[in-house]
Amino acid sequence: MGMQLKDIQFLDDATRPPVPVIDGVTEEQREAGNHLRDIHDYLRANLATLGTLIERASAGEVTPQAVRNEVEGLALVANYRRFGNVCGQYCQLIHKHHTIEDRALFPALAKRSPALKAVVERLEAEHERVHQLVEMLVGAIIALNDSPDRSQFDETVAIFRALEKLLLSHFRYEEESIIDALGFYGIL
Repeated sequence: MGMQLKDIQFLDDATRPPVPVIDGVTEEQREAGNHLRDIHDYLRANLATLGTLIERASAGEVTPQAVRNEVEGLALVANYRRFGNVCGQYCQLIHKHHTIEDRALFPALAKRSPALKAVVERLEAEHERVHQLVEMLVGAIIALNDSPDRSQFDETVAIFRALEKLLLSHFRYEEESIIDALGFYGIL
C-alpha cells in the first residue's frame, strides 16, 4: 500500500514565519504582484468545481456521463486537454505553477530580501506537502476507476479535501507574503 494521509507531516499554519512589512509599495507595484492572485483565483475556481464534482459523484447524485459532461465544460479542460484527465490537468497546472515559483520567483525574492528567506523556505516546504497530496489523489483516482466502491470514494474525497484545505491556506499565505514583494523588487 502507498502513502496515506496519516503519513504526511502537515505543517501547522501557526508556525509560518511572519510576513516582513515592505514600506513604500506603490499601487502600480502591488498591481504587478496581483498577477499571482489572478493565477490563484483561477486555481481556486477549478478546485471548487472539482470538489463539487467529486462530492456529487461520491454521493451518487450524478451519473458518470453527467460528471464527464460537466468536466468537459471546464475552461481548465479545454485549455489543458492534451495532458489527460481532469485531475491530471489540474495536477499538471499546480506542478507547473509551483515549479516556476520554486525555480524563479522564490530564489529571486530570497536574493533581494533576506527577510523573505524564511517565508520562501516555508512556501517551498508547503509545496512539497501539496505534491505529496497530488500524488496521493492521482493514485486514489486510479484506484477509484479500478474499484468504484464506497471505501475508495471516501478515501478519494478525504485526500481531495486535505489537498483543498492545504492549497487554499497556502495560496492565502503566499499572497499575503509575496504579492507586494514581487512588484516592489520588480520580479513580476
